[in-house]
Amino acid sequence: MIELKSARDRERMRKAGRVVAEVLQILKSATAVGMSTRDLDIIADREIRARNAIPVFKGYHGYPASVCISVNHEVVHGIPGNRKLRPHDLISLDLGATVEGFVGDAALSFFLAQAPDHEAERLLQVTEESLYKGIAAAVPGGHLGDISHAVQSHVEQNGFSVVRDFVGHGIGRQMHEDPQVPNYGAPGRGVLLKSGLALAIEPMVNMGRFEVDVLDDGWTVVTRDGSLSAHFEHTIFLDENGPEILTALNA
Repeated sequence: MIELKSARDRERMRKAGRVVAEVLQILKSATAVGMSTRDLDIIADREIRARNAIPVFKGYHGYPASVCISVNHEVVHGIPGNRKLRPHDLISLDLGATVEGFVGDAALSFFLAQAPDHEAERLLQVTEESLYKGIAAAVPGGHLGDISHAVQSHVEQNGFSVVRDFVGHGIGRQMHEDPQVPNYGAPGRGVLLKSGLALAIEPMVNMGRFEVDVLDDGWTVVTRDGSLSAHFEHTIFLDENGPEILTALNA
């Protein structure tokens, strides 16, 4: 069942989104060569709670941390631990927070120091561009497939691939609500987009093939071919004027 949100719900989601946006930027700025991914998780937990918010990931289906940190060929859901970060690592941070009963969820990727080569840098650029193309396609009167097609077509036109096994989602009182938002599909198909719909759109893009595997920890998703993967995400809210990004710093 798809729940449409009210204006009051939207305001609470704005607050949650602002927390997520602020903490993601703090984590990106704090990331340094030699620190562990657990160090970043400690910062994430502290900064979320300092803003009177709850780290929604922690304990979610048993997930043990407040932020997902995926490195290089890890796609999503990487568990923070003792891994030391190195120059040229591709780091993806995925973060969620609850404020007044509503959730914000966003992700970003970046290279530590700098990208190892031009193609790796292009992967990052194309993935972020595909997110905004998907957001631009999210307009009332359209269909969910319009979002999916916008993401997929941009990614594949640039020679990369979109992950099929993990998708975006509706969001609100829960982190994962209906509908699912695939990053691939045909335009004009799927759920009709309406005002009041809140979505988390999150392209996961691989440099190589789209196939992925889940490691023995039950969480960490990796590219099957060992290629690099990037991940960007925003929570958006649809109204008659189009999509509003709730997890932007200026939201």
